[in-house]
This record gives sequence, C-alpha cells and structure tokens, in this order.
Amino acid sequence: MEAIAALIAQAGVDGRRLRTVLALLGDGRWWTLADLVRESATSRRTVEALLREVGLERSGDRFRLREPLIGLAGAAVAPADPVAHLLPGHADLVARMEELVAKAPRGRQALDHVAATADTVVRRALLLDARFWLEGARLLCVGDHDLTSLATAMLHPGVEVTVVDIDERVLAYIAAQADRLGLNVRTRWADLRLGLPASAQSWADLAITDPPYTPEGIGLFVARAVEGLRDRERGRILLAYGASERTPALALKVQHALSQLNLVNEAIYPDFNRYFGAEAIGSAADLYILRPTTKTWPAVAARVDGFGAAIYTHGPQSVESTGSPVPASAATGQAPEAPEVLVGEWPKDLLAKTPRARLTTWLAKPYASDPDRVAIAVPAGLEAALPRLLLATRAQRVQVTLAGPPKDLPADLLSPVYGLTADGSTVHAVRLPPPTTDEGRILRRILDNAHGKLANTWREALIKVRGELTKKQARAVITAVAPWADDVTVLELPAHRLQELPAAVRGSLTAPDAAGSPG
Repeated sequence: MEAIAALIAQAGVDGRRLRTVLALLGDGRWWTLADLVRESATSRRTVEALLREVGLERSGDRFRLREPLIGLAGAAVAPADPVAHLLPGHADLVARMEELVAKAPRGRQALDHVAATADTVVRRALLLDARFWLEGARLLCVGDHDLTSLATAMLHPGVEVTVVDIDERVLAYIAAQADRLGLNVRTRWADLRLGLPASAQSWADLAITDPPYTPEGIGLFVARAVEGLRDRERGRILLAYGASERTPALALKVQHALSQLNLVNEAIYPDFNRYFGAEAIGSAADLYILRPTTKTWPAVAARVDGFGAAIYTHGPQSVESTGSPVPASAATGQAPEAPEVLVGEWPKDLLAKTPRARLTTWLAKPYASDPDRVAIAVPAGLEAALPRLLLATRAQRVQVTLAGPPKDLPADLLSPVYGLTADGSTVHAVRLPPPTTDEGRILRRILDNAHGKLANTWREALIKVRGELTKKQARAVITAVAPWADDVTVLELPAHRLQELPAAVRGSLTAPDAAGSPG
C-alpha cells in the first residue's frame, strides 16, 4: 500500500491516471495489459510500474486485483468525449466498421501504422457530422489506414471523400469496399514527401489525418492537408496526435511545428482516439481541430519542402536513421550512361553541366523538353514512387539508381510503355516501339501523357480511333467503363486502377455510343 501511495503521490495532479488503472483492475473484470493500457489511456511503462506494486490474481495473460484497494482507487472516468452520447445510436455502424477493420490490410511498421478501433473511427465521423455541415461538403483523408473515409461516407452519404495514401493495399481495399457499398469515396496514390496529388489540391472543405507521430511527420501531413483545402476561410483540419504522459517535450516539438504553420488550435480533445497497439503512448491520441489563418498558406509554401524524407519512427526513413539522401550507388561517383537530365539527389560534382530536376518537380509537371536519356536517383524509402517516376518521362532510356536491389520490378504495371531489367541496385527502362493495335495506341497515348487528366486524353484518343463519337459521347463511354477515371492523372492512379486500365480501354472500343450519356 505504501509503495502504491508513493507512486500516486509522485504523479501529483496526474495521479488520476493511476487511480483510474486501479479502479479498472478492481471492477471484477479480467484485463490484458494491452486492454488496460488502451482503456486507461496511460502509457505501458506507467501501468507496468503500478502493476509491480499491487497484488494480482492471474489467469493466463489476464489479471485483476486480488482485493480492492480502499482509498487509493478512483472512479474510472475518462475526459469528456464530445460525441460519446451519440455512439449508442450507431451500434450497427460500429459493428460494420469492426468487420471492415478486421479484414483490412495489416499495418506496416515502416509506415508507422497502428490500427484505430472501430468505435474511434465512428466517433471521428460523428464529430465531423456534429460540428460541421457535411451535406455537399468534401473531406480529404490524408492517409487512411484507419478507414475513417468509409465510416464517414456510411454515416453521411452526402459528403464527398478523397483518400490519399502511399500504401497500395490500403487504397485497393478502400476502393473495393466503397464500390461494394456504393459509397462516394475516391482513392489517390501519393508519397506526401513528393507532393499532394493534383486532383486533391485545393479540393476539400475539411481534412483529417493521423500521421507519423514525429514533428517532421506531423508538419508534412498537416501541410499537405492545408494544400488540399479549397475553403481558405472556413476550412478545418482534424489531426490525431498522441504522446506519452512522460514525454511532454515531444508534444511541445509537435505543437511548435503546428504553430510554425500559423494554425489556430480551436479544440483539443484528450485521448479521443484509441488504438490496437502504440502502448508507449497509452494506445491513445488526442484529437486536434485546427483552423488555418491568412498566414498559413505562405508558411506552408515556405516550409513544406524543408521537412525532408525522414518522417517516420521506424524503417529506413525514420527520423533517427543516419542514411544519406543520396543512394549509396549514386554517391560512388560512377556516372550514369550519358544522361541528358539528372533527376533526384546526385553528387554535386557528378556531370556538373548536365541539367537537373528534383523528384518533386519531375512528378508535378512535364519536363520542358523530351530528353532521350534520363538518370533518376531514388533514396531509400521512396521506392514506391518508381512506377510514377518512370511514367513521368517520355525518354527512350531511363536509368534508375535505388538504395538497394529492388524487391519487385513493376514490369506488368509498365509493360505497355517500358521493358524493365535490373542490375543490382540499378533499374534500366527501355521504351517500347509504338503499338500497332487500336487498344495499344489509346493506352500508350494515355500513359505518355501521365501529367494530364486521364479522361481528357482518353476521350481524344478514343474519338480518333472510333471516328463517329462526339466529345460528349466519348466521355459518356469512358464514364461507363471506368467511373474512377474522371478528374485524375495517371501519376496519382492507385496501382490497382492502373492494372484495370487496359481492360477498360478495350471496353471503350466496343461500348455503345450512348453508354452512360446524361438524359
């Protein structure tokens, strides 16, 4: 008893956390450590320190108090939740989300994935619906491993949702579920370190993000969320961020990164988000509601390119990694084969007179000329951008230098345009001869104009091949065979849509003229 009392006294006003843990342990239920951490929103380290001092009754990996601790346990009361009173009326939605979360792709540690609970994503949707007018509104999910997009679209079908994510598995899963359930959710691929997709820029009224919990990750994801807002006066950003009660200095760094973007904290709801994992921070995170000011956009423009590639807590792009931004094979000084443009980070003294372009610029807009040979350096952690970097150029030969040998070449994805081979950490792409079939010509024209809007390029190519179609008819045919093709560029299409593109082009050659036409 004395040791427990000493721990509580040492915690001072934050001792309610420990009293809450004791109340939960003494309520008669059996607890696992993970469940106790999540329910109390207290870091694993703090909970373990308390458990060492109490008498526990155990059953496998579960435990509870042998006897109540009179006078030490408090009421197990969590901080006020703004939508908890609404949750019982949406039990069906919680159940559906539990099923969707259970079947979703497993998280990737290198991307700092930790799955939120089903009731968390439903409460996010409820908060959006309770605080804002969602009918006709647009919501941008800046990363969505938690499936907040699906919960929001099911709760309020009147909202348009766009999901931007780097994980192809997550994008494919969300798109499949949205199609199955008839939800107004569209998906876009992006590595946010290289930019926000063109179709998501200045698009949204609201944005929500649960980013890597580093100052760099928070700053980058929130900056991209700002870039996604079309409503500069009334737009809002919802941010999930958590830190252990033991590390207030880390939370200060994150809040400093937000203040540098000139954002107003309208509200912070403590421990709003709960997770399966992240026990170091109590399996919980606060929910911030941020409002941009007139000074936010200049601050974003000045800072967004300075966040760097190291934004995660794990993997080759963690903030603690010591790797060079230049791939090791590129840093050796061995010159690529007579490139006309060097793309990415190359040694400054290598081919000093050769024009250079940044990866972000290469993906954002077409290069001013059509070089015959291009060399691209891709640092560790950015390998997922390889297909888009190749599609962004129309060069005859492209040499890509990676940080290490590629695990998988995107040969099938790029087969209409390039032949790919790998030699160690170097990938060689050779442009294939022009196709001779109608399907091949249309597909090639689309992929050769990767920066342009896919539907526009497809429409013009289809009219040229079929002849009898008007622009309106051609657009209706495209909408019928590929409803996901509207207002998107090839560079932001998820991989599963790129794989569907050849079959969709084939279908557009034979679809009736009036397919899907208005009226």
